[in-house]
Amino acid sequence: MRIAIMGIRGIPANYGGFETFIEQMAPRLVAKGHQVTVYGRSNIIAYRSPWYKGVRIVILPTISHKYLDTVAHTCFCALHSFFRRYDMVFICNSANAIFTFLPRVMGKPVILNVDGLEWKRQKWNWAGKMFYRISEYLATFLPTAIVSDAREVQNYYLEKFQKESTYIPYGAPETPIETREILDRLQLQSREYVLYVSRMEPENNAHRVVEAFEQVKTGMKLVMVGDAPYSSDYITRLRATRDPRILFTGYVFGQGYRELQQHAYCYVQATEVGGTHPALLEGMGYGNCVLANDVPEHREVLADAGVYFTTREPDSLRRQLQFILDHPQEVAHFRRVVKQRVHQHYSWDKVTEDYEALFHKVRGGKS
Repeated sequence: MRIAIMGIRGIPANYGGFETFIEQMAPRLVAKGHQVTVYGRSNIIAYRSPWYKGVRIVILPTISHKYLDTVAHTCFCALHSFFRRYDMVFICNSANAIFTFLPRVMGKPVILNVDGLEWKRQKWNWAGKMFYRISEYLATFLPTAIVSDAREVQNYYLEKFQKESTYIPYGAPETPIETREILDRLQLQSREYVLYVSRMEPENNAHRVVEAFEQVKTGMKLVMVGDAPYSSDYITRLRATRDPRILFTGYVFGQGYRELQQHAYCYVQATEVGGTHPALLEGMGYGNCVLANDVPEHREVLADAGVYFTTREPDSLRRQLQFILDHPQEVAHFRRVVKQRVHQHYSWDKVTEDYEALFHKVRGGKS
């Protein structure tokens, strides 16, 4: 098949979950004999080659604005694909539901990954939240089919809209990383730091992690990985901490990111909204003991293979973090359990096979 992928910032991944997902899946689809084109944004992707691991890269302009960046670029991508000979168009993010009709006008089937419930995010004003709610509705009839990456999201669409979706989770890495170049650069020691990875936005609770760590008794460090293009005031407040044990790295991708996951003592997943978070699966894949916010999406992925805290109790995160720091034998136990869970449920090869099967099914008119 000739497959077009859009609705993301592009690959190689240098931002977030959708990008990591496509960077993993697209080359695997190429290896299976498909011709894959991935669209990227000119304000994000500095990669200048027209090919990446056998995937064709098309960079198009966008509007660099918090509320317009995603939808403007996807609109341009959909128009660009109008007269291209694609057999399948795969679009990420429910915000882009409105543009799924454009390829369909030319007879191209379109699959939309709706992601999580974006209207719950604090970063959106009332107009942004309303747009996402309308987009959810449009997603129930404009694309040919939709995909949910979490059972909670799948149930949401079924219960609210009576809309069936195909559940396909993200995958997780299973190959250990032996290098430690970024640890040397940041002056970190293996297994002597706590790792947090996410966009630095309020609903991802970076502030709660910083506040809790300021109160724990440990000689370890806290490494805060991530940034956000439209949250400068929030990030400034985070970085104002006076705790010398806390290190802010900004964005880290590629080998450096994998090294940080591999060598962490434990990994903290503090997010509140969204579907399946790729960073959580990556933390699991590298065998981390995971301390996760107790929300249904995290329970679904982690099950009993990790430790939980709740934002409903002000001291919960600090207490659970101190427990993990004080009980390395429990950390070792969860490392073993979490690797088993990843191997059973979250292989990237299995994810790619599931998407390929869905593409064939939809293209054949059976969806």
